[in-house]
Amino acid sequence: SAPEAAMAAERPRSLFALSAAAVSRSMAALERDVWALPGHLLRGLLPLLTVFHLERAEDAARRAGLSTQPIWRKLWDDVMKTRPPNSESITCWRKKFLETFFSNVLHGVLDVSSDWRLNDRHFSPLLHSSPHVSQLTLCNMLQGAVELTAEHNHKVLENLAGSLQILKFQHLLSCDQSIRRSLVLLLHRLIHHGSVSQVSMYSWPVPDTVLLVLILTMSAGFWRSGSALAYHGSPCGLCRERDKAQSQESAQEGAERGCNAEWEGSNGENQKRSPKEAEARMNSVLSGPRSPPLRDPACEETSSKVPCDHTSMQGGSCPRSSSEQLSCHPVPRKTRRRLKPAVGRKRRCLRRSRGHYADPEDLYDFVFTVAREDTSGLPDKTRTTEGENAENWTSSSPGSPCTGHVGCKKRGGPAGIFSLKAAHRFRSVSTLELFSIPLTGETCRTLSNLLSSWVSLENLVLSYNGLNANISCILSGLRALSRHPGCRFRVLRVSDMFSHMPCMELVRCILSALPQLHTLSVSFDLKNQLEGSRPEGNPSCSEAEIPESCLEVLEIRFPREPLHTAFLLPVLKASKSLQQLSLDSATLPCPQELGLLLEVLKECTPNLKKLSFHDVNLAEHQKEVLLLLQDPGLQEITFSFCRLFESSTAEFLSEIINTVKRNSSLKSLKLPGNRLGNHRLVALADIFSEDSSSSLCQLDVSSNCIKPDGLLEFTKKLEGHIQQRGGQIPFTHLRLFQNWLDQDAETAQEALRRLKAVCSVVNDSWDSSQAFADYISVM
Repeated sequence: SAPEAAMAAERPRSLFALSAAAVSRSMAALERDVWALPGHLLRGLLPLLTVFHLERAEDAARRAGLSTQPIWRKLWDDVMKTRPPNSESITCWRKKFLETFFSNVLHGVLDVSSDWRLNDRHFSPLLHSSPHVSQLTLCNMLQGAVELTAEHNHKVLENLAGSLQILKFQHLLSCDQSIRRSLVLLLHRLIHHGSVSQVSMYSWPVPDTVLLVLILTMSAGFWRSGSALAYHGSPCGLCRERDKAQSQESAQEGAERGCNAEWEGSNGENQKRSPKEAEARMNSVLSGPRSPPLRDPACEETSSKVPCDHTSMQGGSCPRSSSEQLSCHPVPRKTRRRLKPAVGRKRRCLRRSRGHYADPEDLYDFVFTVAREDTSGLPDKTRTTEGENAENWTSSSPGSPCTGHVGCKKRGGPAGIFSLKAAHRFRSVSTLELFSIPLTGETCRTLSNLLSSWVSLENLVLSYNGLNANISCILSGLRALSRHPGCRFRVLRVSDMFSHMPCMELVRCILSALPQLHTLSVSFDLKNQLEGSRPEGNPSCSEAEIPESCLEVLEIRFPREPLHTAFLLPVLKASKSLQQLSLDSATLPCPQELGLLLEVLKECTPNLKKLSFHDVNLAEHQKEVLLLLQDPGLQEITFSFCRLFESSTAEFLSEIINTVKRNSSLKSLKLPGNRLGNHRLVALADIFSEDSSSSLCQLDVSSNCIKPDGLLEFTKKLEGHIQQRGGQIPFTHLRLFQNWLDQDAETAQEALRRLKAVCSVVNDSWDSSQAFADYISVM
């Protein structure tokens, strides 16, 4: 009762509690002695420590056989006051708390004075939590980037460079030049000289082209030195050290070759070179020796060709950009130039004597001017010499980057394509994700050109970008990338509102261009109304033969298109390694179509382990459903919202149960959204009866109108089968999302309590009445 609780609060605390509180207040002096305490004493002291000392107590707690996870979990509940998504999958609450704490403090949404455990004079919130941050989201006006690149947070940025793996941008807004400079510093440190491997951008309905291209370019590992990379008035220290080493090696090589004019003696001809000869000499230095490039740990270890612009590609050769040489060859600082043929002048890339904001044009120059550079302005010697070294994969062959076809038309020349002649090549990320960001034709051409030499890229996700015909431009860059010997590209996911072409045709085009893909996901909501009139100059891929591919996972979401097995057949024939196939929202044009598909799958995909149908009407295909359930090769089958029992009889459910009982290879059966109801759920418990040889481990019955009394009856029946089998069944996971368990909370709690003693149960607190109201409102 409340009076008893009040009396308990007034009682004097135990001697141990008083001593522990005193020790926790004097940890600065007693820390070493505290870590040496026996486990039973340390256990009582740990909850009384501040975040600063609790984080430092990890090693001592581990040695004493103690876990700090419950303390960090309680700290999360007390400070964050929210339930984190997927909390059941969190393995380290210390990391989860400190990572979220860092983000909240950085964005000003958490006051450290709000809890005594956060308020320690030795505790610097950003500094001490930064080593635990593996992913970070920057929002809106990029205030977080400005804060992290401030001089007083230099050590924080160094910590992030070693710990941060995933960098996300969300709801970005246009920002001024000074903020963009802070972003340049951040990306350069975290990507080029750090450990960030994934860049994701979300929800940017009207993207700032400057900012978007800046993030894409630096994610691809391209940038140049100069005041844009100055950190509080001086160039990046890591770049400066590398440049110094390269300059020394370059001078040494020049001496060995006898190319240094001072060491050649007082030769009159050398002292009287014409400007043209001097220019040619400068470009020969920029081009570097023809020997293989030196490996630099700060550079991306690749010998890829830097993509060229349309003008050079259509000429049949692709001059090799000096950026590759600049990043991997020793170059004297004073010889670096950025060529701007349209203006007819050269500028130094490094200005040590100028301040952080000395040249406001620098950022725009790289993002836009290099895209407009005309390679005709390059000295002839450079064009000829480097063109001889260039390989044909970057020329205007079918495997080249975007060359101006439909959906990727040139507008007055090579505008929008990065020749990157003034760029250095640094380390780049392996995963790029773009969600709900409209990409114009110009941006697609820029991205295509970056992709064509992005050899570290392994995963690309393009979701709701309004690509339409521009998908061919993206594929052009990826095709060029796939021909590079160092290509690591393996995963492509494309989803959008409208499909520019039929799904199967797009799949065939992608696999023809990228046979090395391991995972391909294509998803569209609606057909393009203009799909019937195919754009001129964009030939169909339906007749092209698909080369043998490495595809292991294929996911297709049809925009209510008919599933024609004849169109899928060439894809499956070319994908002998296919292990997982998912077909979503397809319509079956005739009753025989599903049977044909099963025959093709059996014949062409011997390694298929997982098969999924979502929102495909299988009400009239009971025979095919049973054939799939008895397939000895399949380990996971999903029938999600497939109306399985819409027109079936009780015998069909019995046949399903008996088929699964005889199949010892099936491990997972997912049946969400099929209106099982209580009586069918109870019947499914017989899969685990005494005479069953089933190895089923996972069962998903989400969204199946299951009520608490039905779940309790299922549980009791399952318990009976377990008892008959001596307490041993393979069943380990049950998913119950979005069922009507809120209609009788007491019965539901009893059923869940008893189920959790048998298997792992994943459910949610779903309001079925509200969901029904929402359903009625949209009818």
